[in-house]
Amino acid sequence: MKSASIEARDEVSASRRDFLKLTATAAIGGGFVLGFGLPVRGEVRDSLTTNAPFAPNAFLRIDRAGKVTFVMPVIEMGQGTYTSLPMLIAEELEVDIDKVAIEHSPPDDKIYANPLLGVQLTGGSTAIRGTYVPLRQAGATARVMLVNAAAQRWKVDASACRAKNGEVVHAPTARKLGYGQLVDAAAKLPVPKEVALKAPKDFKLIGTPHRRLDTAGKVNGSAKFGIDSRLPGMKFASLAISPTLGGKLVSVDEAKAKAVRGVSQVVRLDDSVAVIAIHTWAAKQGLAAAAPQWDPGPNAKLSTADIVSQLAAASQKTGAVARHDGDAAAAISKAGQKFEAVYQQPFLAHATMEPMNCTAHVTKEGCDIWVGTQIPGLTQSAVMKVTGLKREQVRIHNHLLGGGFGRRLEFDGTVRAVRIAQQVEGPVQVIWTREEDIQHDMYRPYYYDRLSAGLDAQGKPIAWWHRITGSSIVARYFPPWLKEGIDPDAVEASANQPYRFRDIHVDWVAQEPPPGIQTSWWRGVGVTRGTFAVESFIDELAANAKQDPLAYRVALLSDNPRAKTVLQMAAEKSGWGKRLPAGQGRGIALCTGFGSFIAQVVQVTVDKQGTVRPTHVWCVVDCGIQVNPDTIRAQMESGIIFGLSAALYGEITLKNGRVEQTNFGDYRVLRINEAPQIDVHLVKSGEAPGGIGEPGTSCVMPALTNAVYAASGRRVRKLPVGEQAQAA
Repeated sequence: MKSASIEARDEVSASRRDFLKLTATAAIGGGFVLGFGLPVRGEVRDSLTTNAPFAPNAFLRIDRAGKVTFVMPVIEMGQGTYTSLPMLIAEELEVDIDKVAIEHSPPDDKIYANPLLGVQLTGGSTAIRGTYVPLRQAGATARVMLVNAAAQRWKVDASACRAKNGEVVHAPTARKLGYGQLVDAAAKLPVPKEVALKAPKDFKLIGTPHRRLDTAGKVNGSAKFGIDSRLPGMKFASLAISPTLGGKLVSVDEAKAKAVRGVSQVVRLDDSVAVIAIHTWAAKQGLAAAAPQWDPGPNAKLSTADIVSQLAAASQKTGAVARHDGDAAAAISKAGQKFEAVYQQPFLAHATMEPMNCTAHVTKEGCDIWVGTQIPGLTQSAVMKVTGLKREQVRIHNHLLGGGFGRRLEFDGTVRAVRIAQQVEGPVQVIWTREEDIQHDMYRPYYYDRLSAGLDAQGKPIAWWHRITGSSIVARYFPPWLKEGIDPDAVEASANQPYRFRDIHVDWVAQEPPPGIQTSWWRGVGVTRGTFAVESFIDELAANAKQDPLAYRVALLSDNPRAKTVLQMAAEKSGWGKRLPAGQGRGIALCTGFGSFIAQVVQVTVDKQGTVRPTHVWCVVDCGIQVNPDTIRAQMESGIIFGLSAALYGEITLKNGRVEQTNFGDYRVLRINEAPQIDVHLVKSGEAPGGIGEPGTSCVMPALTNAVYAASGRRVRKLPVGEQAQAA
């Protein structure tokens, strides 16, 4: 896993400027198109050689009919990129966004790399942040070249021409030429090195609400997800992985499996078995008949308590220093008051709506893969390593994702499908059951946070000390990001927090779970989990000082006006300070991450049995320039539901080396009758665009637990909330 990731990433060293240069000089001519049922790369190139569209950069093609095709550099997984990113292109190109056709980019970490991450990756709330300038630049470049082509044909100065609604207009004479009439001439012009982008005051699309362009296809069924792949002669595989994490396959009853009508083959891997059949039901019946036997391996007696004990012991060690201003330890020892707390957050599964799946066809000549992935380039590299094939022989047909949340930032499922397909003649689709998915996920790490603060006579913190102990995803995923032993993701929410202290110390202790348990991103990790610890501790300090939690926070934000604004606006919208009936309470929290500022107030009811019910969430967002306000609101709403589900119920536990949760019955998701009313308010801002996919989830968890304290007087330091609000 690690070596394949490094191999792909080592090919890329793209700064934003390098990225713009690459995309501006790469004319793709319609040849780099994969997925959504389109022909593969070579077939497209052959069919368009004599009539190649105008392709001034990697993102755009315009053919002689005037059809505009946008080659999408990131994947749509429900977050709205298939609307927001075309808006950036259409804004500068001066075309109707509804007439822009979308094709997904092929795996290419050099041309389609996310400039903020250095690889072709959809994640980290970077889709808009990473493409806001490059895509506008792409649209503007094409517009300028088309205008210049028209000016040359009319033999007029280009300054007298302007683009409008897919045409170039000569203002003095009202002559018009459609883009399709100009593509041949434009394709012969040099690509301009610099083009002027629109001023925000001139935006027609950016900043305006726009309906989702992918909604119709998802409603009428024409949209294709990885699980929808159907190929001639395709077989279906049902998969069982060792129920004990890190275990191995011992035996299967192959004869009984093949006795099931429709079953053709049993494929064995070291830690799993797949039964191949003409349809999924036969494969599942065959797998049950195979009755696989397992060697549980070294984790046979492992429990969650063992892992927590290891984390607690590790948290007593000195960590690698992420931030050290002044001398927090000395200041705390001399302070009149000292306050301490320990926070724990469990392993979490992703439980994406679309089950994990991959369709693979491996031959001596190449490998075709139909999948929905957030990392096409890295997936391609991993498959190359498994098969020994060359890059051009591994073809990734990317599809829409039915939820990613970080799970599809991993290629373990694709690699497993390819290994199965290597033993099967023809294409084979591997679909994980919900049970296999939840019990063999790559989980959000279990984190153990120790915090202490020195307080003055008024309860104000004069020093802050925070030790973070947990698994390092970065160490596995991309080791070069580790600097001086620090996982930058794990410490981000504390080391870069908005509150100001004269003396602050943040350090990090890496403590990995036993082999066989892998950790990964979960709708963010650093800010998502770190915000809970920081905002819970701040709330506890306010309660200790007998001060209002809002006023306490604002006093610590002396030089952060954007953070202050969202906090105060959230308080205003929620009616903060108004008395509530017994058993009800409001909690507030602040999240600064991904370039955005989010504040949320959660109102809860806690009944006499300790049942917690969130009834209302007020969310205020300052994400800088807003591309599509509707998308922002939708992302906040979905993030809030995702975060509430985790905070109230989410927990992966181990017993005898096995994950105890199996499906949504015991890995709960907030049900519709449990969902609170959500009000999202957007702050108008001219700052650079920030990310919105993860902050909503990050902020709501501490806001919820702070509300539980306000309603019940019981402080939640360990997630999920569960039954902790019950009276002692």
